[in-house]
Amino acid sequence: MKNKLMLLAVTLMALATPMFAQGQGGAGNPSDATRKAAAYLAMGIAAGLCGIGQGRATASAAEAMARNPAAVAAIRVALILGLVLIESLALYTLVITFVAQ
Repeated sequence: MKNKLMLLAVTLMALATPMFAQGQGGAGNPSDATRKAAAYLAMGIAAGLCGIGQGRATASAAEAMARNPAAVAAIRVALILGLVLIESLALYTLVITFVAQ
């Protein structure tokens, strides 16, 4: 699993290098395409990691409810609060994506 993630990261970095080449504008000022690409890449990473986090939180909550049915209400409240906080990361990144354009 770790080798696959490393291979994916290296492949994405290799494919993204032409995107960061210097444009006609000049040195030090990122072009619109670079800013948009970075914002979209950040949104993709945030959405993927939020999905992983939500899946793990839901799986853990389901397991905890199965082990202790008396604590279902408390587990459900903690789960919903956790899912809201996880989803807020994706929403903040979406707002940053719109601001970067």
